[in-house]
Order: sequence, then structure tokens, then C-alpha cells
Amino acid sequence: MSGQGPRTDRLGILIDQFDQAREMADVRLRGLGDEEYLWEPAPGSWSIRRREDAVTPRAYGPGDWVMDKGAPEIPASEYAEVARQAADGMSVAKIAEDWSVSVARVEEVLAFTGEPEPDVVPVTTIAWRLGHLHSDFAGRWEWTFGERRQDPHLLVDFTPSASLALERFGATLDRHRASMGTLTEEQLDTVGLSQYPYGSDPDDAYVGTLANANLELIHHMAEIALLRDLWRARRAGRPSPYA
Repeated sequence: MSGQGPRTDRLGILIDQFDQAREMADVRLRGLGDEEYLWEPAPGSWSIRRREDAVTPRAYGPGDWVMDKGAPEIPASEYAEVARQAADGMSVAKIAEDWSVSVARVEEVLAFTGEPEPDVVPVTTIAWRLGHLHSDFAGRWEWTFGERRQDPHLLVDFTPSASLALERFGATLDRHRASMGTLTEEQLDTVGLSQYPYGSDPDDAYVGTLANANLELIHHMAEIALLRDLWRARRAGRPSPYA
């Protein structure tokens, strides 16, 4: 904001963080072409695919192209989050519903002691990362500021065109940013302002949901930036085990 110092109120900090992350993302996404967008950097990578070519059990999307999605699971990196949910009074049944797993799986996680083994997760394409972000921001907007009725998995028409994907994702981020600017302090503290059905949003104060949205944008864009660096190194002729 020209002529003004940085904001120090909660919403101002989150807006400034989002704006800075968006600016860096826009720079790192310039020049993205279709081949790089769909490049699978390792065997078994998750991506977007034609519906008939889907290779994962819960691939989703409303159109001809769908995004890979695996079976429901609680990754080791989220064991602490499950423990927090239980400590905050959420029932085991509700936690199971939240993670789309069985009650027995939640009980197994809560009973676990020691240090969990690192998760084995699939490598993803840039198309998958952008699609995941787009689906997340579109779904949470619908279930916070929208009509709260459309399935988040049916809101984004995935496309093999990098330029079209970026155009659509940019419009969704613009809408999210505009809605951020309308929030009041009371709304930030409102539990369940977001009723997004595939997460803990209905049980969380919205300020936490908003902070998590920023975190999602930042960490997935960092992953995309790394994939772009690997793509350039590969094209420059430097050796890659998956070339």
C-alpha cells in the first residue's frame, strides 16, 4: 500500500501475506507451457487425465478431464492434527467423518506412540498442483461466501491447457482476494463461517481457515517452482533419473 506502513491487524497481515505470495506465484508461473504443465517427473506421478484414463480410485472433476485422488487415509504428517482434534473435544466418529476413514483407523492413529515413519506420497505434476489449489480455493469460496450447496469436487473444469488453467485459477484467486477484503473482525472469529465439507472448517474459527488457505498457496507454489526448476534442468541436458 503506497504511502502507508504495513498493517498489523490480523486481517491486514493475512491479506498482505496473500498478496505477496500471489505476486511471487505470478512471476514463477510466467511462460508455463502445456508440455511442462503435464510433465510427469517420476513413475506413478499423479496428474490430470482424461476420465477414461484415470489411474486413481477417486479421481474427480465435472468434465472430460479429472484430477487424480487416492484412497482416503490419515498421513503420518497429520497424526498430530488428529490428536489435536480429539483433545479439542471432537468425537472419534466425527474425526473419522472429517478424514473419510473408519473409526478403527482414527483409534489406531490416536493410540500410536513414538515417531511415525515418513509418508510415501506420489510425485505430482504442475497440472495436479494447480488443479488442487484451484479446487481448494473454489470450494472454500463456495462454502463461505457462495451458496454453500455445490460439491467442491465439481466446481473446477480441469483442462490440459496451461494458459486456460492459469486464467481460470487467477480469476478464482481474484474472487477470493476480493472477499477477504470484506471480512470483519467478528467474522474472523466466527466458528463455522466456512462450511467447506471436506475438512474441519465447520469447527474452526475463520481466521485459522484463512491462514491455512495462505499456507496452501505458499507451499504448493513452492513445489511448483521446484518442478519448474527441474524441468529447465532437464531441458538443458543435465542428467535426470527420469529423463
